Amino acid sequence: MRFKTRIATCLAVLCGAFGSAQAHNVWLLPSSTVLSKAEWITVDAAVSNDLFYFNHVPLGLDNLVVTAPDGAALAPENAHKGKLRSVFDLNLSQTGTYRLAVVNDGLFATYKDKAGANKRWRGPAGKFAAEVPADAQDLKVTQSVGRIETFVTVGKPSAVRPTGKGLELVAVTHPNDLVKGEQATFAFHVDGQPAPGLEVVLVPGATRYRDSKDEIKATTDAEGRFSVTWPTAGMYWVDADASDAKTSLPQAKERRLSYVGTLEVLP
Repeated sequence: MRFKTRIATCLAVLCGAFGSAQAHNVWLLPSSTVLSKAEWITVDAAVSNDLFYFNHVPLGLDNLVVTAPDGAALAPENAHKGKLRSVFDLNLSQTGTYRLAVVNDGLFATYKDKAGANKRWRGPAGKFAAEVPADAQDLKVTQSVGRIETFVTVGKPSAVRPTGKGLELVAVTHPNDLVKGEQATFAFHVDGQPAPGLEVVLVPGATRYRDSKDEIKATTDAEGRFSVTWPTAGMYWVDADASDAKTSLPQAKERRLSYVGTLEVLP
């Protein structure tokens, strides 16, 4: 059952999870995704066994970025980290589309110290040189770059501008204009370039109330695009993963990229 993100261990730690996070789902869940006027919303964030239910651990919000329609950063309010979920509020005063994302970029290293003992290290690239010995033996470093996001629109939708960094969903169909029975088209880009041949998995929520997975699978074309016709209304979890050697640290030989999104499909 592919209800997992395949995010590298380093990313799981940065997100605030622990243990075997690869067996669980990560997600952001807004109280509303489409608003007719300026309002407050509440957003839940968790690492869970079932989609959109709080039954494992909270998702860390240290790397939360909320981008307003005019491109400015919006500060979350009333942020709280509980035992099973994190939560924060947003005062959405502008007309247009907001992008809510937890963006992680970190390293995971294994090596042997002078005594030959096996060591592990996790953390941001900025701390690598200071915390990993320069003479470390059998050094293996992996970079993990991940984006966990959702979208909320107030009034008229506005364009969602790609950042050009890491693996990200690019809107062809607007992410807040999804309707049951209609086809939507998106693209995946890596560092601003189309990502062809990428497997995409979409799963409707409320997984605890059904026996079947109801996965929808697609593969991106030469332009990084894929299409889906929504069979039911509700919240959907979108997952894609990629890897390459385009690391930002010379010692890292592999970069693992992950994307998780939450989309709402209306009746």
